[in-house]
Amino acid sequence: MGLNKYKPHIMVLPEDRPNAEIATGFIKNPSVNSRAVQVLPEAGGWVHAIEIFESDLAPSTSKYPLRNVLLVIDFDNDAMGRFDRVRKSIPSGLLDRVFVLGVLTEPEKLKHSIGGSFEGIGESLSQDCCTRTIWGHTLLKHNEKELDRMIPAVEGFLFMKKTG
Repeated sequence: MGLNKYKPHIMVLPEDRPNAEIATGFIKNPSVNSRAVQVLPEAGGWVHAIEIFESDLAPSTSKYPLRNVLLVIDFDNDAMGRFDRVRKSIPSGLLDRVFVLGVLTEPEKLKHSIGGSFEGIGESLSQDCCTRTIWGHTLLKHNEKELDRMIPAVEGFLFMKKTG
């Protein structure tokens, strides 16, 4: 089932297969509203993710004001430089709805460090958005400021309200 582009939603563009699997695991968490998330096919590298964002996602995000975008990339040990490069590709009118997260090195090193599958890591990350235990890992802690921006923007539609 496709997203309703007239309701709040987030489109996730992963750089590669491991990042796509992490994103898929994130939305498998039962408390995540999977109908408000679409994980797009992997871009084939962070540069290609920027190109796809600029050519396809930026125009559609401008057209649909309830759309948010998450680019999931590897920072290849250059968190600030890579982050700044990606942020420069985001039009100023979309800065509050486009987010960039990823592993400091590459997902394979995170998987080796904490164990489990990529999907399992994604599900753990979705459960950890409030406590940020896993998000505090050496390979993920550079995402803190971006999480501080993103969580308030998406939590109202992305996470199901707990009852009882």
